[in-house]
Amino acid sequence: MGVKPWEVSDTFWARVEALIPESERDSTRTYKRAQGAGRKRKPPRLVFEAIVYVLRTGCQWKALPK
Repeated sequence: MGVKPWEVSDTFWARVEALIPESERDSTRTYKRAQGAGRKRKPPRLVFEAIVYVLRTGCQWKALPK
């Protein structure tokens, strides 16, 4: 089975990864969040592949397969 058109190759990811900013927390701010609240962060590569999937297939963002 071949590579799917929305899958990001390791070579392409190596070029793109440097362009994605890292998430930084403000050390001067106090963050309050209830335990278990919110969603855990997804890996940047997975998010990028989801964006490519939506652009390639034309599906709605909410219709992405899990």
